Amino acid sequence: MKKSVKLKNLLGRVHHDERGGVSLETILIIGAIALPILIFLITVAWPRVKDFFNQGMSDLENGAANAQNQ
Repeated sequence: MKKSVKLKNLLGRVHHDERGGVSLETILIIGAIALPILIFLITVAWPRVKDFFNQGMSDLENGAANAQNQ
């Protein structure tokens, strides 16, 4: 019986404690802004970035092959 009363008191204190509320709201707002940006970058920008790096790697490989042939 004492344990259930202690648990009830603990849960009541946690429920009414508002410390950290502002930081939690800030994190949620930042997440709400960052998530669409991240989705846009993954769907639209990532293929372009991948193509850019693949082109750079192929240029590097061709340059290395040309250097070995000379």
